Amino acid sequence: MAERGLTVKQQMFVKEYLVDLNATQAAIRAGYSEKTAAEIGCEYLRKPKIQEAVQAAMGKRSKKTEITAEKVLEQLARIAFADIGEFVEINGNTVIIKPFEQVDGTVLSEVAETQNGLKVKLNDKMKALELIGRHLGMFNDKLNVNMNNANQKPGDTVNSLRELKQSGREQGKDQPDEPGAKNNSLDQADTEPSSQ
Repeated sequence: MAERGLTVKQQMFVKEYLVDLNATQAAIRAGYSEKTAAEIGCEYLRKPKIQEAVQAAMGKRSKKTEITAEKVLEQLARIAFADIGEFVEINGNTVIIKPFEQVDGTVLSEVAETQNGLKVKLNDKMKALELIGRHLGMFNDKLNVNMNNANQKPGDTVNSLRELKQSGREQGKDQPDEPGAKNNSLDQADTEPSSQ
């Protein structure tokens, strides 16, 4: 066993995981076969000692590069809330770009000379706002499936759909089916497991 109670392969996994934060690829690069890499990578990320080693290595890297979550958020905020008025002055029909020493160049994505004069383009404000919003938990892209009735049986949902469809048929008895329309009924054969 090596330091921190990790094997040599586990230490290699931690080092490789920091490259792209992909557990499967880290396991492959650490010497595991492609067939078992996904399972091993997932298993390793659940082990407390490996989690601690990854966090320690990330902290060390962050300290070395001096990149912190706070600095990233500060830069995103500068981009998100930048005002074009901080970079140009408008005099009638003339747009004058302020001297570069007076502007925060880190929020600019492009300054170019075109046939019509100079072009100033800010970084993507909407993307910066989206990233800040995600960090703050303002957006939820996950689908939450919640069964309110703990006593509900797996077949109840299918039965509820059958009842809903049946009530729809009864309400529209006078309306003929469209010619060539597919029959998407929930028949017994469609929902019962096969006995093969």
